[in-house]
Amino acid sequence: MKNIFLFILAIVLLSCTKSKNKTPEKQQSNIVFIFTDDQSYSTVHALGNKEIITPTMDSFVEAGTTFTHAYNMGSWSGAVCAASRAMMNTGRTVWRANKFRKNWTKKDSLELSWSKLMASQGYETYMTGKWHVDAPAAAIFDNTVHIRPGMPKDAWKGRKNFDAPLPNGYNRPLNENDNSWSPYDTSKGGFWEGGKHWSEVVKDDAIEFINQAKTKDTPFFMYLAFNAPHDPRQAPKEYVDMYPLESISTPKSFLPEYPYRNSIKNGDYLRDEMLAPMPRTEYAIKVHTQEYYASITHVDAQIGKIVEALKKSGKMDNTYIIFSADHGLAMGRHGFMGKQNLYDHSIRPPMIILGPDIPKNRKVDADVYLQDIMATSLELSGIEKPAYVEFNSFLDLAKAERNESHYDAIYGAYLKAQRMIRKDNFKLLVYPEINKVRLYNLKNDPEELNDIADNPIHQEKIKSLFKDLIQLQKELDDPLDLSKVYESLF
Repeated sequence: MKNIFLFILAIVLLSCTKSKNKTPEKQQSNIVFIFTDDQSYSTVHALGNKEIITPTMDSFVEAGTTFTHAYNMGSWSGAVCAASRAMMNTGRTVWRANKFRKNWTKKDSLELSWSKLMASQGYETYMTGKWHVDAPAAAIFDNTVHIRPGMPKDAWKGRKNFDAPLPNGYNRPLNENDNSWSPYDTSKGGFWEGGKHWSEVVKDDAIEFINQAKTKDTPFFMYLAFNAPHDPRQAPKEYVDMYPLESISTPKSFLPEYPYRNSIKNGDYLRDEMLAPMPRTEYAIKVHTQEYYASITHVDAQIGKIVEALKKSGKMDNTYIIFSADHGLAMGRHGFMGKQNLYDHSIRPPMIILGPDIPKNRKVDADVYLQDIMATSLELSGIEKPAYVEFNSFLDLAKAERNESHYDAIYGAYLKAQRMIRKDNFKLLVYPEINKVRLYNLKNDPEELNDIADNPIHQEKIKSLFKDLIQLQKELDDPLDLSKVYESLF
């Protein structure tokens, strides 16, 4: 009997020891994706622009890892943001995303989306703000509020044909006496539609969800998509007043008109380019920049309030924040206003990640794609990346486990009118309609001021990059054949 008692006691003690030493399961991390619209990489104070005021974004730079060279791959339409978001939510590169988006009405296709992948791992998914993707947001996210279009409807209201008079807010200011538009005049509609600025609506929506989520153990994935600083670039007067015109400089690459604009689908009837008079004037660019900066500072303040709500919720220590935008914006650089070109100012957004184990105040120069965010969030969430997701997680780069880019070269496209390859600190632009190439040494000329394509010593570099571009086209199912352009040049 004594032996039986000792045997049972030993089993109980062993069981207690195992229970005591058992490692608790790791709690899933929350993912908060904060997305602005039309925000260039050069619009964050902590990243070098001393004219702009961005305290929240600056705090992100200090608290996390910044990718200084993040790129949007391009677009099949003038609405570059639509293509950018389609790639982001499908994981597919530009031309395959274009094909896939046409099938998004099918339920099976919806299950392949970013949000559905997160939900499959137990995440509660939430979306508010600008969607601009063919699939219905409500069919992809568990919770949706205030789903917005690409831009306010009344911003292009009444423009039934290209020869009709332009709506208020376009082709201005014509001179210093042109007061036809005010970014803080709520009667202009736009982002003031509904009575509250859309950036503030997104902030309020996000905080409401956070206050509900703080009482739950379920991990959450938040997709917070601001329309700002897309035009019409509106903000309260106090933000506009932060930027007197005399404090705003003209961009180094300012041009009254880009010499090849009509051959690369940037002509008079491209909506973005209609915002300011042609040829561009320094005064008009400063006014638009004033409104652009005010809009960014205003959205920065809303993001700050969201972060404060996360901190108060007690969830911040187990939350990753990824901040970026769908592409950049020219704002007078090279004579452009919009994003329908392949210069860095128009294809590079800011990109910052912060979280529990992300190095602080670190900058990574390795090239990444904006759409790598999807794959990164999957890795953070413990989800195996599906084969159809073509972009790569940059988590290893953020944590300094890897130094080199996952890509040999960065590819860019706009319609069938422009192609780009960035490799080894050089950028080659190809304009097929006029058999024109432009070459920039990005190491020596980051503002892309000096086209060196006509210098004979660079002809071999152009040939090499052109061949690499054609190879990339094949890999990415690019429908444009550049072989005849290559033959005509070489």
